[in-house]
Amino acid sequence: MTKELRRLSIVILVMFLALFASTTWIQGIQAMALADNPRNTRALYDSYEVQRGSILVDGTAIAYSVPSDDVFSWQRVYTDPDMWAPVTGYINPVLGSATGIEQEMNAELTGTANSQFLSRIEQILTGQPARGSNVVLTLDADVQRAAYEALGDLTGAVIAIEPSTGRVLAMVTSPSYDTNLLASHDTTLVESDYAALLADPANPLYNRAIAGDLNPPGSTFKLVVASAALASGEYTPDSQLPNPARYTLPQSSNTVSNSGGGTCGSGETVSIADALRLSCNIPMAELAVELGDDAIREQAEKYGFNLSFELPLVSIASQYPRGLDDAQTALTGFGQGQVIATPLQMAMVSAGIANDGIVMNPWMVDQVIATDLSVQQTYEPTEFGEALTPELAAEMVTMMVANVDNGAASNARIDGVSVAGKTGTAENGDDLPYTLWFTGFAPAENPEVAVAVVIEDGGGMDQSGYGNLIAAPIAKKVMEAVLGK
Repeated sequence: MTKELRRLSIVILVMFLALFASTTWIQGIQAMALADNPRNTRALYDSYEVQRGSILVDGTAIAYSVPSDDVFSWQRVYTDPDMWAPVTGYINPVLGSATGIEQEMNAELTGTANSQFLSRIEQILTGQPARGSNVVLTLDADVQRAAYEALGDLTGAVIAIEPSTGRVLAMVTSPSYDTNLLASHDTTLVESDYAALLADPANPLYNRAIAGDLNPPGSTFKLVVASAALASGEYTPDSQLPNPARYTLPQSSNTVSNSGGGTCGSGETVSIADALRLSCNIPMAELAVELGDDAIREQAEKYGFNLSFELPLVSIASQYPRGLDDAQTALTGFGQGQVIATPLQMAMVSAGIANDGIVMNPWMVDQVIATDLSVQQTYEPTEFGEALTPELAAEMVTMMVANVDNGAASNARIDGVSVAGKTGTAENGDDLPYTLWFTGFAPAENPEVAVAVVIEDGGGMDQSGYGNLIAAPIAKKVMEAVLGK
């Protein structure tokens, strides 16, 4: 072999090896990532060549495919679209996009996930048409409807989870939208409808339960501050705090007051338990300064703050910033200042307290089932971490029950059931409507559900609405749906 021929052979061999390596990398190692990439419109278009699997709740399809008479072969259809929109999302070849479960479980729904390899081989060998698998959700249709109807036309969100497992039972947001409009194959119509939704100042495309523009949690965050105090070992529910009618923020001339404008009860001091029960701002601001921002942030992070969660829907991280000065730390003592949260996060706080101090990772996909009803994949509960010891969690439960029984969260009471809860009414500026909150769980002694409700724009009452008036009754209806009341 001549020297030139040997060099040519080496060059061809190197090129072959490079081609082999790149092909193996793309089709093997990167296949799943490329298939899931939202910018991969080819994968989206290809997904319409197969009958996409259904999304199921309680055995009923809330999203399914029917034959289409256009180039996309299959048309996606959604039942009760406005109610399920924050869960299913939509998939559309015209827009070249997908959201919600449609996006996050796209590989399973199109039959291209690793767990479905054998099913794909079987379909090829038997000549069966390609079909995706069904995705079974953890949600409860009755609880979802109760949350949807209770929220009504208010702007906000509701989320309910099972404390012992983290299973999402309901996820509702308002205003919502008709996912069938965005599943249309009519280019003109779908682009018009999508543009209108984007231009809507109410932001109906936001999933306010886990994302969107986050709100200050108001007095619901007092649960985190009280947890930090108990976890420090230096405080008990009976620990006393100064009880003035006005409080000047440290290193500042600004003052804060309690919601009623007076003191928190009649004494010169007030216990942490009573400050929580009556939802007083000043004692909790004083307590926050005594604890310091590091201790509060560390406790908040034990509940999940500053982290994003994949349910598989991806949540925006609730935030408790670093490096707050004493004035800012005082404001976080009653959920104002720079702390912001999702309803999911505040539901996790309640659920962690309800579950003996153990916080579970939230999740909403139960199983992936093939067309022959064989189970291809099963999801199990996973633990996020311990926020409190069981003994301290029990003390928090006692204080939260008092909030409902004879405190600021009285509108969450359920006859014959012990309910634990905390309301919140967060300010957003001098002239802006309040944000109204409730978070809690029931039954207090053997919790089956933890709920968080957020209502934006003051619930239509500007600065006259408050959490116990509007948010707590919504949570009550959701808890009743779980308990069968």
